[in-house]
Amino acid sequence: QVQLAESGGGLVQAGGSLRLSCAASGRTFSGWTLGWFRQAPGKEREFVARIRWNGLILYADSVKGRFTISRDLSKMTVYLQMNSLKPADSAVYYCAADPSLPSGTQYNYWGQGTQVTVSS
Repeated sequence: QVQLAESGGGLVQAGGSLRLSCAASGRTFSGWTLGWFRQAPGKEREFVARIRWNGLILYADSVKGRFTISRDLSKMTVYLQMNSLKPADSAVYYCAADPSLPSGTQYNYWGQGTQVTVSS
């Protein structure tokens, strides 16, 4: 089993930055995919970014150029550096992990989420 725990959310002014962390516990291995998703009130959960075990990264168009996903394997942690934040980025952010090549939201493991609120 794998457990994920997000942290780093909070309130920030537009144009500011936050770094989210997702610490993993339990069994993980090199082939796993790690991702970030977000969900705003009244909207479906949407993809933000993902990183494959080999370092291949994909971003949603809405965050490309502003957000950076990274990982520290020694700490079993994945990060989401968020710069130039906009009110539209306000959402609950979720960390997700899957042992293979997931599509869409079909990840096997999810964290509880951390709230990000961007004020104007």
